[in-house]
Amino acid sequence: MKTVTKFFLQALKGVPSTPPPVWLMRQAGRYLPEYKELRTKAKNFLDFCYTSEMAVEATLQPLRRYNLDAAILFCDILVIPDALGQSVAFKEGEGPVLEPIQNVEGLSKLEVDKVLDHLAPVFQTVSTLSQEIPESTALIGFAGAPWTVAVYMVEGRGGTD
Repeated sequence: MKTVTKFFLQALKGVPSTPPPVWLMRQAGRYLPEYKELRTKAKNFLDFCYTSEMAVEATLQPLRRYNLDAAILFCDILVIPDALGQSVAFKEGEGPVLEPIQNVEGLSKLEVDKVLDHLAPVFQTVSTLSQEIPESTALIGFAGAPWTVAVYMVEGRGGTD
């Protein structure tokens, strides 16, 4: 059985390759007409992230258009506060807005025991993508830094400091 080289992973290990691996920050997104069309099918941005079929499609679209060595999982760092039961909305022209946690009582309202069930569609997206992306293509997942997510949760929006 032939081993397939994932050039992106090799580069992370410091192994040089020619040409170097290519991927794009913000790979899926507004610059793609097919993304714009797909986006209209979701009720809102979180619905887009949680609908596995749409998230898979948004992840795969750039791979169909460009010769990339890695796919970036289509999702958002704010699915975590949403999965915890915190109100999260993406407002046009304003960005993400959360109901701020202002005291210990607000913390006690977070639903830690429901997180895994709530994130099941994201896990399904990862599972599907691991089967659908080309064998030579790496899948990049991401997470918000704890401080970044905490700022959103406490301030109700992204901080400027």
